[in-house]
Amino acid sequence: MIIVIIGAQWGDEGKGKVVDLLADRFDVVARYQGGHNAGHSVYVGEKAFVLRLLPSGIIHEESTCVLGNGMVIDPKAFFEEIDQMTAQGISITPERLKVSSRAHLIMPYHRALDHTSEERLGNEKIGTTLRGIGPAYEDKAGRRGIRVADAMSPELLKLRIERNLEEANRIIVLFGQQPLRADDIYNEIAPLVERLRPFVCETSHFLAEARKQKKRILLEGAQATLLDVDHGTYPYVTSSNPTAGGASVGAGIPPHHITGVLGIVRTYATRVGEGPFPTEMLDEEEDMANLIRQRGNEYGSVTKRPRRCGWFDAVATRYAAELNGFDSIALTKLDVLDALEEIKVCIGYEIEGKRVDTFPAVSNDLRMIKPIYETLPGWVSETVGVTEFSKLPEKARAYVEFLSAQIGVEIGLISTGPERDQTVILKDSVMEGWFKD
Repeated sequence: MIIVIIGAQWGDEGKGKVVDLLADRFDVVARYQGGHNAGHSVYVGEKAFVLRLLPSGIIHEESTCVLGNGMVIDPKAFFEEIDQMTAQGISITPERLKVSSRAHLIMPYHRALDHTSEERLGNEKIGTTLRGIGPAYEDKAGRRGIRVADAMSPELLKLRIERNLEEANRIIVLFGQQPLRADDIYNEIAPLVERLRPFVCETSHFLAEARKQKKRILLEGAQATLLDVDHGTYPYVTSSNPTAGGASVGAGIPPHHITGVLGIVRTYATRVGEGPFPTEMLDEEEDMANLIRQRGNEYGSVTKRPRRCGWFDAVATRYAAELNGFDSIALTKLDVLDALEEIKVCIGYEIEGKRVDTFPAVSNDLRMIKPIYETLPGWVSETVGVTEFSKLPEKARAYVEFLSAQIGVEIGLISTGPERDQTVILKDSVMEGWFKD
């Protein structure tokens, strides 16, 4: 069994908790794209684990974790996270964690270029995390990137740094920053690369062997569908493909071996950074946005930036379901809505007076959208910790069923709090089958 877990909105849907719930039923948990701009929060008892590069499965000692070829890896951030997790009592060894030799490295000049890129764009900035993710993917596409395998040769690593820095420094100096020195970068990176060496392997082969041995594999995406570089709200997107198709490429697994796709969806919507957000709560709804932000702790787990909050967008979520082919959906943060007397759901768009039921490709069109809402009654009672669907308030059950009908996909899991056991698994769902198998 090979299952892909994907965010269906703009990220921060609660993938970390769902992966953590499933991880002890899988032998291998693999990340397939992105870098340490992703932030997954996992709560186990009184402990909170914030994961950026490492798959959420790392918390389960029986799981082997993989950083796939589609990722970009900052060696310094990699070991900072490992050291942090070790301090929290999680053992991380080369036997438990495999890093693809074909993944690309994020270098110090990538971070500098990220800053200059945002300065260049001015009012049209993307709102990146400034961690060098985009420039590293640019180098990958431009065939000048430094892969993990390349860095294993000190001579080649030094040569690539010197070559790439010539071009990078021209841009860095142009924007008033001090040029970087190749020797300084090499001296910083070389020891980290040596420390990385024991973790490196051909992960696509490792995953192929695991599949032949009938091991269960969970593929974990970072960011989310509406941030996909091809299918998201371009150009306000990430630099990789978080969608199901990206899982095959980024992990090196043939598409026909993937047996299921799980979409993670919040009961409302959020977005971090710039870009269109059709159902954002603005102006007269600012108090509602603040209430949801406080109840849902809607602050970036990596950046700590307050997230923009909005109503559930069924049009965008249907689009995500079509792109990814969701077999089931995990609905998170139901309890955040417990205090609301009324809850809006966007069921369609209106652009210049015309009804639109598909997700527009042009960001400017998305900015012009007037959402068409249906208002549902809230349940105004506590759902925190409920573990059976029948024990949810009637209006909460109706809200879940309405969302499922709007998306066109079953909801197989409902999260009623951040803890592992604050979860409803719906009977006779595809999701229930994954937990049983």
